[in-house]
Order: sequence, then structure tokens, then C-alpha cells
Amino acid sequence: MDTTRLARLDQAMADYLTHYRALGRGYEQEEGVLASLHAFCATQGVPDVDQERFGRWCSTLAHLHPNSRHTYERIVYNFCRYRRRSEPACFLPEPASLIRAIPHALPTPIEPSQIAMMLALASALPPTTASPLRAQVMRLALVLLYTSGLRLGELLRLRIDDADTQAAVLRIRESKFHRSRWVPLSPSACAELQKYLQIRRERRVDARACISLLCNRGHGWRSYSASGLRGALHVLFGAAGVRNSNGRCPRVHDIRHAFALEALRRWYAEGADVQVNLPKLALYMGHVSIASTAYYLRWMPAVLERASERFEQQCGALVKGEQP
Repeated sequence: MDTTRLARLDQAMADYLTHYRALGRGYEQEEGVLASLHAFCATQGVPDVDQERFGRWCSTLAHLHPNSRHTYERIVYNFCRYRRRSEPACFLPEPASLIRAIPHALPTPIEPSQIAMMLALASALPPTTASPLRAQVMRLALVLLYTSGLRLGELLRLRIDDADTQAAVLRIRESKFHRSRWVPLSPSACAELQKYLQIRRERRVDARACISLLCNRGHGWRSYSASGLRGALHVLFGAAGVRNSNGRCPRVHDIRHAFALEALRRWYAEGADVQVNLPKLALYMGHVSIASTAYYLRWMPAVLERASERFEQQCGALVKGEQP
């Protein structure tokens, strides 16, 4: 094997990651994907990636969802395009050869009454050896997801010192897009948090600042895993009969959609200026721009109905040709 050429590939990958991390990006996923490609080339006995090896590497991703495969292949494409700036002769995949992503499923609507039913079911959950605070954890998880619009990862990364019940805020550390923010809590959500923390103190749960807010009893008190909490919430969805018209169970992320939907419903009911308030919603949800927030507002019949009513009230006479 041409070790000099392999060293160039190693250096190119290191330069690529260093360059974009200097711009404030984490690139952990990119590092993992490039490491996978590098290891594949090594097992193939070749010093660098080319069209044939790229195609073979892509075939090892066949078990993944098309959107995941698209992401991984796109990462390699972006790396090769970056490399072309200093190595014009290096391999660059044809964009048309990358697998196409498929549209994400539309969010399943979740109504306030269904959340209420899930909260009642969560409160009745029996404790287990691994999770003695199971009912309390699941109830608080639902409350914070629904009333604060948190991402699942943000919820799981919360520590004891991130919850300020005096100021009624949560501190979200270095979340998506490497943005931190303070999330205000409603009075009822803050009361739920205070009740949960009181129960933790009564049960003598580890109260160090670095301990996870939502924890179970594994090898010491530790955070729930994403798969564990997601699975527990799916059980509650099923028990509460939360389904769309096609019988599809919601994703946990759909609770975040429900939070955004309820915010818009309130604004329309109050007669507030929705366009003025949208940047506030974007800031609250931790979006980099209002364009990201708009993703949550597509195909929401309840919102479209309220918007149509608002238009009818203000412009209906003009459409009908009536005198103002």
C-alpha cells in the first residue's frame, strides 16, 4: 500500500474537521462517518477512496434508513469537495449518484386532552428496581416536553443545576447548532418541577449538581437513555390511544410540534399578531432562524383554520366586493 498517499488522506480528513470546527461546528457525526470510510479503505487494501470503493462503502449502509444513508453519503461528498480545493485530481462523487432522501412523515396531531390522559397514566406507573421514580420521571418528562417544546436530547441532558425553580427557568446547554438558552417555565410546569425535586429529596436521591434531572437507578443514579425514555413514552402513546387517521403512533418529537401548534392557537385566540410573535417562538425553541420554526407550522389544519378565520374577519368584505 502507498503509505504516502494514505497519509495524505489522513491529513485531508484532519484538515477538514479542524477547518469546520474552527468555525464553531461540532462535526462529531462527520468524524465518525469519515472514520468509517477510512477503515473501509484500509480493509480493502487501498490507500484512498475512489469511485469503486465509494460505491462498495455505500453498499454497507443498505440496512440504514434512506435519510440516514443520504446524510452519510453527503458527508463524504462534502469532504471530497473540500479536498478538491487543494487536490484537484482527488475523487469527487457525482451528486446524482447519492441516494435521495425521502420526505419525513408529517407529525401526528396530539391534543391537550390526550396529553392529560398520558399524564394520568404516567402518574399510575408502578416503580421498578431500576427506576424507583418511574412515575415521577415520566410525568415530568411529559410536562417539560409539552409545555417547553424541548428536544428529547435537551431533556435528557438536563442536570440538577440546570433547573432554577426560583427564577422558573431551565438552562439548555450547547444544544443543536451549538446554541445555549434559558427556557422560562409556566407556573404549572414550575410547580411540577418543584414537586418532583421534593420527592427526590425525600427519597434521598443523589442531589449533586452534576446529576441528571431525570435519572434512574442503574450503576448509581444516571440519566435515562434516549431509547429507554423514547420507548417508555411510546408505551404511554399506545395506552392513551394516541394515533393519527392511519393508525400511526406519534414520534416523541411530535410533542414539540404540539407545543408549537398550541402557541399559535393561543395567539390566534387572543387576536395577537402571529408574524410578530414567530421570532419569539423561534428563540424559545432554540432555532437559528424563523425559517426553522416554519417547518413546524406546515400542514397544521387547526392553524390553517384559525388563519382563514382571521383573514375572513379582516379581508372577507374586500374579497366579496363589499364596501368597507
